[in-house]
Amino acid sequence: MNNVAKKNKLPSGFVYLDEVIPEAQYQIRYYSKYNFTGAPVSGYKSPLAISTSKAAYALKKVNDELSANGYILRIYDAYRPQKAVNRFVAWSQDTSDIINKQLYYPELDKRNLFKLGFISKKSGHSRGSTIDLTLADKKTGALVDMGSPYDFFGEISYYNTTLVSTVQHQNRKILKDAMVKQGFKPYAKEWWHFTLINEPYPAKYFDFNVE
Repeated sequence: MNNVAKKNKLPSGFVYLDEVIPEAQYQIRYYSKYNFTGAPVSGYKSPLAISTSKAAYALKKVNDELSANGYILRIYDAYRPQKAVNRFVAWSQDTSDIINKQLYYPELDKRNLFKLGFISKKSGHSRGSTIDLTLADKKTGALVDMGSPYDFFGEISYYNTTLVSTVQHQNRKILKDAMVKQGFKPYAKEWWHFTLINEPYPAKYFDFNVE
């Protein structure tokens, strides 16, 4: 990500994750069309991961511990502008737009994504200390099998689902245990989603662009 142009200055208290954890993989899904909406998302001007510095340095400790055990992190999303959250809300209410239904929510009606807890009008990501991520093999770079893909809306993405194998659940546990150890709280319905418990902006939702 070092070859991606960056804004000269982020708001106080925020950093680019690749400057703190350069060895991690970064695949910012909402910058591209490779996400459940099928299009780049409002506010993602560059394929960058931004977070509060407090969350970034806690995440670096996670990465360092996992690296010693043969893993690296793959980051899908971190800070998310409020305008992006608003876009998700609008998308969920447009019942004619089902371009990626088979990939991300084949068994669900998108109108129910709100009440099922997959989409909301406010997101912890907009506070800057929530990260979506997974594990990759340090040597090969290949993704570790978690049993369901990132951003898949369904019971198989619940951390404690019975729909994945023992090995897949153990892989989820490796990620969860490492994150919890460094002060992150998991989200039961999304195995990839973690929020720093002692986040610096627990009640503030930001809307600056990712760039």
